[in-house]
Amino acid sequence: MTDDPTPSFDRERLLALSGLDYLQEMLAGRVPAAPIAATMNFRLQAVSPGSARFRGAPLAQHCNPFGVPHGGWYGTILDSALGCAVMTGLAAGTSYTTLEYKVNILRPLALGAEAEAIATLSHAGRRTAVASAELRGLADGKLYATGSTTCIVLPS
Repeated sequence: MTDDPTPSFDRERLLALSGLDYLQEMLAGRVPAAPIAATMNFRLQAVSPGSARFRGAPLAQHCNPFGVPHGGWYGTILDSALGCAVMTGLAAGTSYTTLEYKVNILRPLALGAEAEAIATLSHAGRRTAVASAELRGLADGKLYATGSTTCIVLPS
């Protein structure tokens, strides 16, 4: 573990670009992904105006004591997709943080089963933004979880 609490991103660069442009830079590998993505075994797959898509699979280290993926895994991939959908609606010089999010887990994913979280921006205002998401299995297309968020938009 490192003693350096500095995030692995360049805040000045982040604020110089629109949220969508920054995420496109991330997809192109020109800015680093959030460290939580590696920890939780998921990655940003695609972004477009008002939408973000993540793919990943829960592994043994993501299980609860019963041997099934912990609810936090579902929450983290959905929160990431939701936040990035919100980010696509941000102008340069603004950022956001989650005010609240909700997750409904409908069924457990099998360990190693790849899933896709697709989030859609519903509202992007001056002060708040709202998004919703679904987590579906790639192999079976089944709905495994849903999520929603309200974020606060922060000027730089």
